[in-house]
This record gives sequence, C-alpha cells and structure tokens, in this order.
Amino acid sequence: MEVQGVRMKEGEDETSYAKNSLMQKNIILASRKMVKQAILDLYCTTFPEKLNIVDLGCSTGPNALLAISEIMDIVDQKRHELGYNPVQFQCFLNDLLWNDFNTVFKALPGFHKKRLEKDPKGSPSFVVGVPGSFYGRLFPDKSLDFIVSSSSLHWLSQVPCGLESGVKNHLNRGKISISKTSSSRVFSCYSEQFQRDFSAFITSRSKEIVIGGRMVLSLFGRKAANPTEEENCYPLDCLANALMDMASEGLVEEERIDSYNIPFYAPWSGEVMNVIHEDGTFAVDRLEIVEVEVVTIKSGCDDVMKGHQWAKNLRAVMEPMLADHFGREIMDDLFCRAGNHFNEFFSRRNPKGTCIVVSLVRKG
Repeated sequence: MEVQGVRMKEGEDETSYAKNSLMQKNIILASRKMVKQAILDLYCTTFPEKLNIVDLGCSTGPNALLAISEIMDIVDQKRHELGYNPVQFQCFLNDLLWNDFNTVFKALPGFHKKRLEKDPKGSPSFVVGVPGSFYGRLFPDKSLDFIVSSSSLHWLSQVPCGLESGVKNHLNRGKISISKTSSSRVFSCYSEQFQRDFSAFITSRSKEIVIGGRMVLSLFGRKAANPTEEENCYPLDCLANALMDMASEGLVEEERIDSYNIPFYAPWSGEVMNVIHEDGTFAVDRLEIVEVEVVTIKSGCDDVMKGHQWAKNLRAVMEPMLADHFGREIMDDLFCRAGNHFNEFFSRRNPKGTCIVVSLVRKG
C-alpha cells in the first residue's frame, strides 16, 4: 500500500517545496554530465525523428521542468551541429497522484515560450502529466526512449514491513528512521523494503523502455554499507530529537513518535548494483558517488542561520507527512526546534549530501 503522505509541500509560499528545493536542483546538476553522455549516445546511434522522454518523480516547483529542458537542449545542440531536422519531443512528467501538478502546469506556457524564443524553428515539445507510482507500470511496452529520475527513489512505496504504526511492539522507539541507536532489525526492515521497491521499479522500466534505451537515476545514498554512521542519520535524528523534546514537555504523545517511521531509505551503492544485476535487463554504463551541498546560506548571513535554513528545506519535504500523523498545529514549533538541533550539529560538522548517480542501458 502506498503512503499517501509522501508528497512535497504544495504551493509557492516561503515554506513550500517550490521555494526550498535548491539541494534537489544541485542533485540534478550533479548528474548533468552523465545525462548528457547518455542522451547523446542514444541520439547519435539512431538519429530518431521523435524521442519519448520521461521524468519519474518530477515533483513540483522550478525543478520539475529542469531535467527534460536540459535533455532537449542537448539534443537540439547536437542536431544543429550535424545539420539534422528538428526532433519531436514527447515529454512525460510523472509523480504520485497527490503531487502539486497544478504548479507545474502553470509553468508550462513560460517553458514553451522560452524554448520558442531560444530557437523559433526548433524542435517541438509536447508535455503531459502522468500521475501514479513508478513502483508499478505507467507506460505501454517499449514506448520510452529515455528515462531520468532524480531525488525520488530514496522514497519507499510504504513504511517498511514490521515498522508500521499499527504494530503492537514498536521496534524503533524515540526515532523516526534509521538512527545510530536503531537495532539491526530496523535496518533490515528498511533495506528489505528498498530492495523490493527498487526491484519493482527496474522490472517495470525494463518493459516500458525500448532496447538500447537509456536511464539515468540519481538518489540520496551513502558511501559505506554501515547505515548508522552519524552523517547518514543526522537529518532525521535532529527531527526526532525535536519531537522528543516536545514529548518531554507534553506537547506530543511519545507513543505517537514511537509508532511513526518515515518511508525514506538512502541505500549503499552495493544494494543498488545488486538489484540491477539480479534483474539482468539493464547494463550499467556508469555509476558515480557524488557529494552535494546540503544547504546554501546567502552571503552576509550568520552561520547560526545554517541550521534553520536546513530545517526549512526539510520542512518543505517532510511537513505534509508529519502533519498527517502529528497534526499541522505543531509544525512551526517542531521545525524551529529542529533548526536548533541542526545548529548544534553544524557547529561540530560540515556535512555534504551523498548522492548515487547511475546510467543504465536496456539490453537487447
């Protein structure tokens, strides 16, 4: 069963995902080189007159159109160099049913106008939304040429089996995800759920993409097999600590915290590779582990703002899920406290986000 709470904060206000998704943009930019090589390899092999491209997990805000825009620009530049005719682009933007597609669709007129101004005789593009979970089938057999997915596959299809809120014995008390103090069973629950989900993702895509088609995936991950190292755990540990502070003051029931686990898992690259190899339908063209800035502070701002800015970024991603469980009325207080915990952590460490980027080719 899908978790309906997995959605970014809608709208365009100061705490929305649209206004607080710079780190996710950095992940798209970090995968740019691999995307460019993959789409050029695809285009220069067959020189198609039409390309079907899809962004799986497009979310909302300015990043929603960034990936497909760059893909089209790369192809257009190459065909201009070669003197070839325009390519027709059919672009599919996918996310869950409750994604804020309205904000995305409102940006489309400006998107098309910008492309026309850049090249009045350029390649036409047709953009549509495709709501649904990418852990199942979304498209007909062999209908896609190029797939990209950024900052999405670390979201699981559900809270891992054994950690759901309805179980009698809570395995992860006082925490909301894998923590330094979580048991090995908690880690196993998350790892097993990721492997089930990622396997379902790869199997679905293997049917939808053409032979020789390309796929570039980028997701939060970790450098080592051990998931409990401090830098892997600190974002959700800080949030859990803020919740426990509120519980100690009677503002939140501790039982509500014990029963809650976020469906988020940052895998080790070995886990990603194992699923791909076990499926056997894709060849790994390239895999990289890259670091991205977790938070950028405007020039002139005090370092103490760093923690609160990171809390604001996290709020844009986590608030809808947390509000469903804990109530919307505590969100301001919760993320203010989380910002204080982040400040304490950043006073000792200056971490960066770890991202796995992998380029795949559909085998014949």
